[in-house]
Amino acid sequence: MNPIISSFENIKSLIGISNSNVKIIAVSKTFSYDHISPLVDHGHLHFGENKVQEAQSKWSDLKKNKPNINLHMIGKLQSNKAKEAVKIFDYIHSLDSQKLANILAKQENIYNKKLKYFIQVNIGNENQKAGIGINLLDDFYYYCVKELKINIIGLMAIPPNDGKADDYFKKLMELNKLLGLKELSMGMSSDFKIALNYETTFVRIGSAIFGSRS
Repeated sequence: MNPIISSFENIKSLIGISNSNVKIIAVSKTFSYDHISPLVDHGHLHFGENKVQEAQSKWSDLKKNKPNINLHMIGKLQSNKAKEAVKIFDYIHSLDSQKLANILAKQENIYNKKLKYFIQVNIGNENQKAGIGINLLDDFYYYCVKELKINIIGLMAIPPNDGKADDYFKKLMELNKLLGLKELSMGMSSDFKIALNYETTFVRIGSAIFGSRS
């Protein structure tokens, strides 16, 4: 068996049938299409990129031939890249400002396309990380939903690497429930097994599937 497929199937078995609603986003950023193609051929549908230009060059033609593939923007999205992001991506996991939300809503109308969005929450209140502060989350959510009419499906966070992942994942789960949202984007190669304990529905896994990045 191809080692990428073997790693992918191993992660599926770790997630288990009790978490059958959990979707694996195979984080293909920086990897060439030749490297990730075994997983595409295997029938996997969810892939994650963190740069718009790389996603366009890697996926534009392929998505025309395989329209069922779902492409997830998991990195910081600059407002000047939002127009192109709406054209290529199906999900945005890093919605983190009113300015960005305004631009995305406008581009959706121009291209007559509806994306699915996660609001990125700065769950550890870290200065160096993007995300909406917890104290601003309610207002931002209702602005996106009521004023802009964009489809917010859940929250996303990248917790601090301080050994307290359980606390952060639990908090994000609770915030998600307070907003009545059904999807939750949390958990990566190093901590997805912890996130499974807190009702995550999308895990973002790269190196554990594709190997280490150069």
